[in-house]
Order: sequence, then structure tokens, then C-alpha cells
Amino acid sequence: MKALIFNALVYTALFAFTAPLTAAAQTNSSPQQAPVEVEADRLDLDQRAGTAVYTGNVEVRQGEMRLRGERVEIQRNDAGELSTATATGERAYLRHQAQDQDGPTEGWARRIIYHVAERRVELIDQAELIQRQDTFKGGRLEYFIDREVIQARSNVEGSEPQRIRMTLQPEE
Repeated sequence: MKALIFNALVYTALFAFTAPLTAAAQTNSSPQQAPVEVEADRLDLDQRAGTAVYTGNVEVRQGEMRLRGERVEIQRNDAGELSTATATGERAYLRHQAQDQDGPTEGWARRIIYHVAERRVELIDQAELIQRQDTFKGGRLEYFIDREVIQARSNVEGSEPQRIRMTLQPEE
């Protein structure tokens, strides 16, 4: 009986946090209408605060979007919609494949924050982003998904500045 109740709570928790992500994504391109899948070793859910914290080799997938880290915290806004997903770890990972791109955009950092409504990703501390064959490195990178804009900064709060490095491949 305890296992049945536990399973019901876990499925309710997953649905409560992933349904708003799917609903928000439906306003965008069709690959993002795919269901959200989360795998982790542990889940701590706080319904009142609107947070779910997944720990232990966490992977979040929706269509061509991937977010991985040792810890992923998902927050909802007052309307119950997903507002941010924050992945942390020694090398948290993000992968996004746009429909019109030949290859994926991939990013690594100690902390990655995905702002759902803005479709903006922050890569913080030892940040690296690869888009097509171009590489960007620095203390803090911001990637605006829909506009394909990247902003790089060397400063990271609580850390030494990390110089910006960029390698742009020539057009063929």
C-alpha cells in the first residue's frame, strides 16, 4: 500500500511540474510539444513554494531540448506555469536543436538557468557554448534561443574573472 501511495505522489509531482512546461512550449515550434521526461535519483517537492528539486544524475528531456546536472531545480510562477529550470554540477549540460539548424547548440557550465517564458539560457561559471562550429567561453554566457543571440561576460559573482574566448569558423 505504501508503494502505491508513493508512486501516486511521484507521478502527481512529475505531472504538476512538467505539464506547465509542455503547455508553455506548445506556443512555440512543434518539437517542443513533446512530453517532458525527468530522470533522477531523488525528488523533493514543495507544492506551496512551487519548487521541485531533483538530485543525482538528473536528466530533463523535451523533444530536442536536454538539460543535465547533479541537481535540477524547477520553479513555477504564481500562475502555476514553469518559470525556470536550474541545473548545477561540475559540468551541467544543455543541448538545444533548432529546426532550422544543421547541428545542435550545446552548453556547459557549473550552473545553467533556463528562463522558460523568455526562452533565454544563462550559463554561469566556466561557461562554454558551441553553436554550429563556433565556440564561446567565459565566466557568464547568455543565449537567447529564438533570436540566436549570445552575450558573454568575464565576471562571475564570487569567482575570479574568467576571460572571454571565442573561436569563429569561416563561412564555407
